[in-house]
Amino acid sequence: MSQNSHDRPQAEATPDWLEVVRRNVGSLRYGSIQITVHDGRVTQIESVERTRFTTGREESGRPA
Repeated sequence: MSQNSHDRPQAEATPDWLEVVRRNVGSLRYGSIQITVHDGRVTQIESVERTRFTTGREESGRPA
């Protein structure tokens, strides 16, 4: 019988990948983080950071 993720015991130590995700989230202002999982294990973490610019319309508070 196979186990699902709810049946697995939680590890006592924080996994290395979780620390990477925490650092990436903490450093992002706008963006996303994608976590890739293979066979129930995190194998890759990708971060995409976006830079946003305000338009003259947004700065003045009225439509252009």
